[in-house]
Amino acid sequence: MWSMARPLQKLGDVLQGRSGVNRSRSGVGTLNFAGEYSVKRRTKATEDRRKRSILSANARLEGESPRKCWDDISQVLFWVFLGLLVFSILVQSSRAFAAKSRGVRARAGQADQGHVAALKPITMFGNLPVPFHLGAVSALLMDATTGAILYAYGEHEPVQPASLAKLMTFYLVLEALQTGRTTLDSQVMISEKAWRLSMNAGVSRMFLREGQSVSIQDLLYGMMVSSGNDAAVALAEHVSGSSDGFTELMNEKAKELGLMESHFTNPDGLPSPGQYTTAHDMAILARAILSRYPEAVAYTGAKEFTFQKIRQPNFNSLLFHDARVDGLKTGHVRDAGYHLVATAHEGGMRLIAILLGAADGEKRRMESGKLLAWGFRTFTTVRFDWSKDIPEDLPVYGGDIRRLSIAPVAPPQVTILKGHERNLDISSAFPSKHLVAPIAKDATVGELMIRMNGNCLASIPIKTQTAAGPGSFFIRTIDRVKLAWWVLFNRMMDHIRSVWDRFWRWF
Repeated sequence: MWSMARPLQKLGDVLQGRSGVNRSRSGVGTLNFAGEYSVKRRTKATEDRRKRSILSANARLEGESPRKCWDDISQVLFWVFLGLLVFSILVQSSRAFAAKSRGVRARAGQADQGHVAALKPITMFGNLPVPFHLGAVSALLMDATTGAILYAYGEHEPVQPASLAKLMTFYLVLEALQTGRTTLDSQVMISEKAWRLSMNAGVSRMFLREGQSVSIQDLLYGMMVSSGNDAAVALAEHVSGSSDGFTELMNEKAKELGLMESHFTNPDGLPSPGQYTTAHDMAILARAILSRYPEAVAYTGAKEFTFQKIRQPNFNSLLFHDARVDGLKTGHVRDAGYHLVATAHEGGMRLIAILLGAADGEKRRMESGKLLAWGFRTFTTVRFDWSKDIPEDLPVYGGDIRRLSIAPVAPPQVTILKGHERNLDISSAFPSKHLVAPIAKDATVGELMIRMNGNCLASIPIKTQTAAGPGSFFIRTIDRVKLAWWVLFNRMMDHIRSVWDRFWRWF
């Protein structure tokens, strides 16, 4: 009995060790065969549940795979589209920034032209110190009355004239009006060429229609106020028959006026190879217009012009900021910048200011206004009454008339600094106090001189106003005797004065 119990106990210990459950871990004193079986059943059930959960998860994954794939593709496409959108925005922004940078650099280059001007030699009236530098390619200030240049730099540098060419067109039309070749009421038939310019939105225009009849007066306003290129072509065709023929007249008149640094290729000034001008030439042309055609400022000084119910302001914005300004013309072309030929008057002085190649329209207005204001503040034009210093006529010997009228070729007037008027003096000099026939018209017989503190500022020739032919034989003989006695008498008087002076010096 005892011998059978020990093997059974050992078998139980073995079974207890295989089950992995002992007293200390399970908290159960002993494990029988029934407990071991129940543990195995629970373990198998747990394993089965785990397998079923894995299978169900796989099934769900297999069912959700197509939908998840499409979701992934949609997300990829969304991010690709978003990336392309951002990329295109960056490209456009970079292009805009580059263009803006180029514009800024171009404007900065033009704005720095004032610094470039500082390197150019500046001509000052009377060697005055330079008051300022201007932001333009070239500039000039002139006294329109005397022609004195008060301030200038780069005045001989050629540039595209742009609409400043219309000043020459303006001059030739005014000349045609003065000579009677046309009238302000004359009607001009608008050609197809002029009409096409009015349809070009890229240029200034008067809005003319083909076949329309427009008066010379309206065309002048349209050209000088609205800067109409169509009006310039219409006027050129009316005066000369064609634009090409009128252009030839422009260059001929330029040579006649002394514009040696200008050449025109069309009447409107649109950019063209071989077309150029300078500030110096524009000053000469402006002065010729103002001196020969004073009525010109009625067109150039108008602040606005209405044609066919279209109101257009004058491109010369200086008219709206300075009441002294009454002309003349603006111009602009991309390659050359902004131009202005301005004129203004104050009291008895009229100035002409030329500014070529400014950076923009506002810079053009401000710099031109600065130049004019300085001119009026610094200088004055003085006119003299020459009748007190020059006789109206001189006696003539041996001629068909007894006396010959004389006069200076130009009114005696000078430009000086304000406050120095009392230092001026005027005098005349004649080689002889009489004339001997024959004498031609416009013969120089004397000289009128204007001095300041002993220095000659201006010398004006005195010339005959008419001609004197030879008189009859009797008149010539009598006058020769008179002239001989007169010469002898003058010599005797000179000798007596000389002796008298020596006598008094001896004492």
